[in-house]
Amino acid sequence: MEDSESLLISEEKIEIPDRNVQELLYSNRDKIIHDIEQGTGLYIGGRETCLTLRGNLKNIEAGKRILENIISLYHEKNTVVDKDISYIITKVKRDIGFDIAGLSKKQITIGRGGKVISPKSAGQAEYFDAIRKSDITFSIGPAGTGKTYLAMAFAIHNLIAENISRIILTRPVVEAGESLGFLPGDLEQKVNPYLRPLYDAIYDMIPYPVFQKYVEKGAIEVAPLAYMRGRTLHDAFIILDEAQNTTKGQMLMFLTRIGFNSKTVVTGDITQSDLPKNRKPGLKTALKILKGIEGISIIELGPEDVVRHPLVERIIRAFEKYKDSE
Repeated sequence: MEDSESLLISEEKIEIPDRNVQELLYSNRDKIIHDIEQGTGLYIGGRETCLTLRGNLKNIEAGKRILENIISLYHEKNTVVDKDISYIITKVKRDIGFDIAGLSKKQITIGRGGKVISPKSAGQAEYFDAIRKSDITFSIGPAGTGKTYLAMAFAIHNLIAENISRIILTRPVVEAGESLGFLPGDLEQKVNPYLRPLYDAIYDMIPYPVFQKYVEKGAIEVAPLAYMRGRTLHDAFIILDEAQNTTKGQMLMFLTRIGFNSKTVVTGDITQSDLPKNRKPGLKTALKILKGIEGISIIELGPEDVVRHPLVERIIRAFEKYKDSE
């Protein structure tokens, strides 16, 4: 049964004194206003400096918070696009206290005057802080939560700033059974299909020629997990991606590679393991054993941290609901 607040229809007026914000909200035949109405169930009437929000009290609070976030983002970026509006509406509906300005204060830059990377959710903000303070960070969550992308951003940021001398990127090649000798081509050609998501993240931050120069100098190394055995990785930023496909032995081998002045980020989705049933899962085991150890952070991201198309979050939640009903 709904509470009385959710049924009580009310009305609130909001002043929008900034002329530029007025033009933003009323542009494209009031598209932003209509998007907020559709997302909250409100009726919003507007005239020059004043918006009138009409609906139940809960929805009015959500509408006000959405507008505050839109205005805050506009003042910061001088532009707001459709995906920003969709993102803000989704996040405020999930958390009425969502503050996009607070998230954008946490940021790193890829080189001088380069791309600025900031967290897009409360979970990602926690992830940001964890990478900064911890030598080893585990980031666990579904697709689209920025696990690999944010780790890569920190790695490239630190490499360009010369805080480290190299980046090591690795994944377990489960489909090839870590036995790559039978595949045609050189090592790069053999593992490229498995490491493509790592390359995609890199190319979004630095141009391909710059990446190639780093590879030629040995400053960026991309290799399957099997090639980490026997090494000690000093002065490096190390990323293990798709860690749900590691065995217990592989995880122990990898975690003991870290050397001085190095950071390690381990990413994975424990619901998407491709390991055979008879293999002991390394990621699940590590999360149990290493919880609470100083210098190690474990961040769990969820559907609310998804920053892809809004449908991705709905798909993840639908599958979670189906799994719980089985």
